[in-house]
Amino acid sequence: MECIEHRACFGGWQDVYRHASSVLGCTMSFAIYLPPQAAERRVPVLYWLSGLTCTEQNFITKAGAQRYAAEHGIAIVCPDTSPRGEDVADAEGYDLGKGAGFYLNATREPWARHYRMHDYVVHELPALVEAQFPVTGERAISGHSMGGHGALVCALRNPGRYRSVSAFSPIVAPSQVPWGEKAFGAYLGADHAAWKQWDACELLGGAAEKLPLLVDQGADDEFLELQLRPQLLQAAAAAAGHPLTLRMHPGYDHSYYFIASFIGEHLAHHAAALRGQAGVPRG
Repeated sequence: MECIEHRACFGGWQDVYRHASSVLGCTMSFAIYLPPQAAERRVPVLYWLSGLTCTEQNFITKAGAQRYAAEHGIAIVCPDTSPRGEDVADAEGYDLGKGAGFYLNATREPWARHYRMHDYVVHELPALVEAQFPVTGERAISGHSMGGHGALVCALRNPGRYRSVSAFSPIVAPSQVPWGEKAFGAYLGADHAAWKQWDACELLGGAAEKLPLLVDQGADDEFLELQLRPQLLQAAAAAAGHPLTLRMHPGYDHSYYFIASFIGEHLAHHAAALRGQAGVPRG
C-alpha cells in the first residue's frame, strides 16, 4: 500500500492510498480521513460511496465533512466508484463502465472479471483499513446518488455489518429507472430476478435487520422524477414496516452544495449510532 497524498486537516490527516485489489484485479485508490482522536485511540469508520463519474476525490474536496468527523472522532473512508486500469472494461457514456460500478458484483462478461465493487466495499477494503489504521470494527455507511444506492444496498444485504446508514439523493429503485436499467442489463443480464438482489426497494421486503434509513433529497434535483423517485422507497418501506426518514429540501439540487449543507447532520446521525445512541437529526 502506497500513500500518495498526506495533508493536515482539522487537526487530523486527509490521506489517499493506492493498493492492489485482489477482488477487483486492479490497482485502486481510496481516501481516508483520520481525525485527531486517532492519534490516541482507535476510532469508528464511516464509509462514503460517491456517485457517477466520481473518484475518491469528489467527497474529500467538496463536502466539507472533515470538520464534523474531527468533532465526532470518526474516520471517513472513500473508495473509488469502479475498478480502474487499461485492461478494465469500459463503455462510452458516463453511466456505464469506469466511474459507474454501481456497487454490485457483475456476472456478465466483459464486466465480471473486474466489476465486483460490492465485495470490495463490504469486505476487502474494510479488512485492509482495519488492519492498517487505528480504527475499530464499528462501521457506518453513506453515499450520494449511485453511491446512495450502494450504501442502502450494502446495508440491507449485510445485516449486522453497519451500525447506521444514510444517503443523499439515492437511486432507490434502479430496476425501474434508466440509469439502473442500463447498468443492470450490462452487468447482470436480462434476468430481472437477479436485479432484485441489488435494488433497495426490492430488498426492503426481506430485510433481516430493521436498520433505520436516513435519506435527504433535494426537491429541485434535476434527476428527481426520472432517475431517483424517492417515493418508491417510501412506499416500499411503509409496506415492509421498515423505519425510514425521508427529508425533502426545497431549492436544493443534485450537487455537492446540497451535500455540504447537510453533511454535518449526517455525521451527527452516524456518530450517535456508533456510540449506541441512534437517532435521526432534526432539520
